[in-house]
Amino acid sequence: MSKREYKQIDETVYRETLPNGLQVILVPNQAVSQTYALFTTEYGSIDQRFKPIGGKELITVPDGIAHFLEHKLFEKEGYDVFQEFTKTGASANAYTSFTKTAYLYSATTDIERNTKTLIDFVQEPYFSEESVENEKGIIEQEIQMYDDQPDWRAFFGILGAMYEKHPVRIDIAGTVESINKITKDDLYTCYQTFYHPSNMILTITGNFDPDDMLELVRENQAGKTFADLEEIQRHYPEEPIEVSQEYASIDMPVAVPKCMIGIKEVPEKDSTEFVKNDLIASMLLDYFYSKSGHYYQELYDLDLIDGNLGFETERQSQFAYSIIGGNTENPERLAKKVKEQLATFKDYQLRREDFERMKRKAMGQIIRGMNSMSRIASEVTYYEMNGFDYFELLPTLDDLTLTEANQFLNNWIKDHNVAVLQVKGKTTSENK
Repeated sequence: MSKREYKQIDETVYRETLPNGLQVILVPNQAVSQTYALFTTEYGSIDQRFKPIGGKELITVPDGIAHFLEHKLFEKEGYDVFQEFTKTGASANAYTSFTKTAYLYSATTDIERNTKTLIDFVQEPYFSEESVENEKGIIEQEIQMYDDQPDWRAFFGILGAMYEKHPVRIDIAGTVESINKITKDDLYTCYQTFYHPSNMILTITGNFDPDDMLELVRENQAGKTFADLEEIQRHYPEEPIEVSQEYASIDMPVAVPKCMIGIKEVPEKDSTEFVKNDLIASMLLDYFYSKSGHYYQELYDLDLIDGNLGFETERQSQFAYSIIGGNTENPERLAKKVKEQLATFKDYQLRREDFERMKRKAMGQIIRGMNSMSRIASEVTYYEMNGFDYFELLPTLDDLTLTEANQFLNNWIKDHNVAVLQVKGKTTSENK
């Protein structure tokens, strides 16, 4: 087990890669009462096409299967997973994203018992034909519920406008049609390929003894048998640099129309550059479009937003994008104005005092996040999967230069890498 102290933030982190390939990252903190554990596989909704472990040919599985598998892992023969956690006062949950599936618990007592429960239920799959069929009805209702939510439809609408072929454009839960194609054998194939310990990270933060915890995990894994280590071969379609549609729209009954503007980006291969640009993109969106931002104020003064403009940036090894948008009575005018604002980025020069203020704000947000055990576990896992040490984030941010920020800003908007998605009420008329 390696031990590293980060004196700037007063954290000590323990790491070990077990013989079966499982990465264990422990961040103990005796000053808190809660412990939070996250058991994550690098397998998400975009992993539709791959070569199964032991297989010779690429296969394509139905959309939504990673999310379906997450649901099914909680079902066991003879016991209830949630009840096992409830017995100790722990809270358990799980989620599936584009690139990962994570299982978690938070607790203040019986930490070792809860950790063993977490590891064991994830590593003991049980799927039956009957239970798989029953789950389809449950997930079908979930899909239909999200299909009725304008924000959800707008989010995947803008992704669909940006991406032509990449599966990031597809709803994480899949469609009613796709999930009805899922079989028990499909689930076992995906599980055996992506839930191998070598493709997983166990991150634990909070109040526990790192030596005792690591010994528990070592013994637990030593008592189990796994297939030989084998590199996972995933396949993603070649995606054009340009957006798929510069303008798209959805008609659905909404009280207020919505407009989303997406910037399609290409992720960096170098992990340090990847993180730097992730930080810069986040700071720039905040600088221009937070409530104190100049471009936000311009939109507000023109009565193009209702005061709740949203923005986000997402960077993963296979895709990257940024989104700006929200409710508006004038989606076409808002889209036109934001595109005009984005066009100024090519010549915009940040002032040094503004850049330093942006950095201080970002540092404050990162430091506040480090007070949350769940946030630390989530961020540690995300950065680890992208080849970077989360606890090097502050020094990396501190080292960012004005030149780097301006270079990113001036090259951010390119020909045909901006898409617009409008959600219009079926009876809405535009105010020109």
